[in-house]
Amino acid sequence: MTSVVLEEIPDRVSLAVDISNCLGTCVGCHSPFLRLNIGEELTPGIVDALIADNFGVNCFLFLGEGNDIAALLALAAHMRKAHPGMELALYSGREEVEQEVWDAFDYVKVGPYRPECGPLNERSTNQRLYHHREDITFRFWRKGIDPNNQ
Repeated sequence: MTSVVLEEIPDRVSLAVDISNCLGTCVGCHSPFLRLNIGEELTPGIVDALIADNFGVNCFLFLGEGNDIAALLALAAHMRKAHPGMELALYSGREEVEQEVWDAFDYVKVGPYRPECGPLNERSTNQRLYHHREDITFRFWRKGIDPNNQ
């Protein structure tokens, strides 16, 4: 499933694409159906068509990693070459990701959803969103106050 979203990546109009085969088992997951192998394979041709069909989008957001990191990184490399102005974002449910993932994406969200910690817009969240490895999670909090620079 795809949708154009305005709130997942700050100051970006993002084309969000659900990635199936999620390896996570988060309690309270909002999309448990993505643990299944569903939908069609995301290929460079499909990515190109999605971008062409969604004028004005300036960020491509992968909602999940699936179970084939090499394929995900290959898609990111294709997008860097074919769509140089497009920023790339990844929502991972893992605590940490590999260096190759940091290198491939402009935005990386890490951390499994934990109901007791709340979602990204709660100060108590365990999840973090990074822009080029800089933690920008505070931008989701009310008034966007960086707790390190209050």
